[in-house]
Parts: sequence; structure tokens; C-alpha cells
Amino acid sequence: MDGQKKTYYVSIANGEISQSATSSPWNFKIEATDEEITTLREYFDENYTHELGNFVRAHIPYVEYHHDKDNDAYDIGMQKIYSMIYDLGDKQARNHIESMGILNQPPNP
Repeated sequence: MDGQKKTYYVSIANGEISQSATSSPWNFKIEATDEEITTLREYFDENYTHELGNFVRAHIPYVEYHHDKDNDAYDIGMQKIYSMIYDLGDKQARNHIESMGILNQPPNP
């Protein structure tokens, strides 16, 4: 793998990372190396695993959202994803993430 940055388009909802701006809808445009894309993909994959755990928890009425480790892990994962997109993104991506305020939240223990 080389350290050359390429343009990618990221969709948060489905965790898709593409080099084509026209193949599917996207939220953020980033410039990243192959290694950075691998890391971002791992973050999306980890969050998908936590989503499955959240689905199961949603069917157990006595487990509250704020007492669920999968929800905490998912939230932390989303902060990692948005932080990485912020670091690699264009000005529009950074402005949008700043407006969300997601990176200003303290991490969960």
C-alpha cells in the first residue's frame, strides 16, 4: 500500500466508502490513504456489530438505553468515525461536523 491520498465519498447511514461520487448517495467527501480507509472501514464494521447488539437489546424492555454497553460502544464508535471524517474531510465536511457538535461531547467511560 502506498501513502498517496485519494478522494473517497462516505455514506454514514450504510457505512459505504466509495471512490465514485455518482454510484450512490454520500454525506462526506474525504481525502485518505489506503491505510486510513482501512481504519475507517474497521470503525464502520465495529459499529455494525454493536448495532446488532442494540437490536437485541431493543427487544428486552427492562434494559435501559443508558445502561447498555453496546449503545455506549456504538456512540464511541460514531465519535471515532466522525472524528476521522473531520480530520480527512473537505471544508464542507468539517463545517457540517462542527455544526453537529458530536466531537465536543465527552467520551463515555
